[in-house]
Amino acid sequence: MNGRLAVALFSLLMFAAPLYAQSPCQDCLAAAREELKKCLENAISQEDKKSCADKKEAKAKTCEDGECKIERAQSEPKGQPVPKPK
Repeated sequence: MNGRLAVALFSLLMFAAPLYAQSPCQDCLAAAREELKKCLENAISQEDKKSCADKKEAKAKTCEDGECKIERAQSEPKGQPVPKPK
């Protein structure tokens, strides 16, 4: 019975999630958090947990350097001068 409930809830979450659109940046960061959650569920030692956290940080950095950077660039007002490095 608990297995059926878990499958039903999981299915509901999987099909309901696309109903509201998030930005690609938010989607990427949410995926990193979900991967961390799954990794921590399977972690046995503190070293495993640290490895999970390191993987999450790497994934989040990839998101920031990819989807989030593109999203920020697209949302900046056009025609603003680019700040000069000091």
